Amino acid sequence: MSGYLAGIVSILGINVIFAYGIYVTAASGQLNLGGAGFQAIGAYGCAIMSSVYGFSVWTSILIAMAIGGAIGFVIAFPILRTRGVYMVLATFAFAEVVAGIIINSEFLGGAVGLPLSDYVEVNAIIAATLLVILFVFYLMSTRVGLAMRAVHDDESVADLMGVNNRAIQVMSFALGGALAGLSGALYALYFGFVEVQYFNALLSIFVLLYVLIGGTQTAWGPLFGASFFTLVPEALRIGEDWRFFIFGVLIVAMMIFRPEGIVTRDALDRLWLRLAPGTRHG
Repeated sequence: MSGYLAGIVSILGINVIFAYGIYVTAASGQLNLGGAGFQAIGAYGCAIMSSVYGFSVWTSILIAMAIGGAIGFVIAFPILRTRGVYMVLATFAFAEVVAGIIINSEFLGGAVGLPLSDYVEVNAIIAATLLVILFVFYLMSTRVGLAMRAVHDDESVADLMGVNNRAIQVMSFALGGALAGLSGALYALYFGFVEVQYFNALLSIFVLLYVLIGGTQTAWGPLFGASFFTLVPEALRIGEDWRFFIFGVLIVAMMIFRPEGIVTRDALDRLWLRLAPGTRHG
């Protein structure tokens, strides 16, 4: 695999994991615009564990995930007291607070950033991505996943059916923080350097678009969304002058013709019936 292809595959894998981190909260009806904050926590957590305290690569990654999950669990309680646009603003504010703490901390490298001495190969990122994909698909097929869908569709009905809405939403935030932390840790280890300027508001918007454009109804959505936002701009590099215009037109067209996302439950059911007539997709 060439260096260029390895770089594209690595970025795609990191973006897919990141998208699933936002998806698990969206799947339970919560829009998280603080993705950059969680990814920064994972990246800087891994950098500190690896470069300062000397932990091994995989131990650093696990600790970064644990930190992201723990912070997701803690902030879920105040954030879930808000609704709608106020929740979006609360999560966005969280990401800005994280960036402010990092840029004003000498221990975290401030605006200069932090180098890493450890490194992960593209094969490790591919393996981690596949494990995350399999885990999320399995999660959404369990009773917990069904409860998440129920909360997403109608909180009041889910509550009447015996679903503990608050527990599901808090769990989703914690799991989303852990997965976003994993993507940040892999980003830091692959590129060997982290700086706070990368984890900006635009990153939070993009990763939320991965999920919304891909679709929140099934676990296929983030995979398609992240792939679209990663690979299509790269493919459009042949027309450098027009690629951003073309990419923007494609996004607007999808929002008009596929407002529920690229992949929906109905679309998957129709596809399954074509592939296996007489059966029903579970």
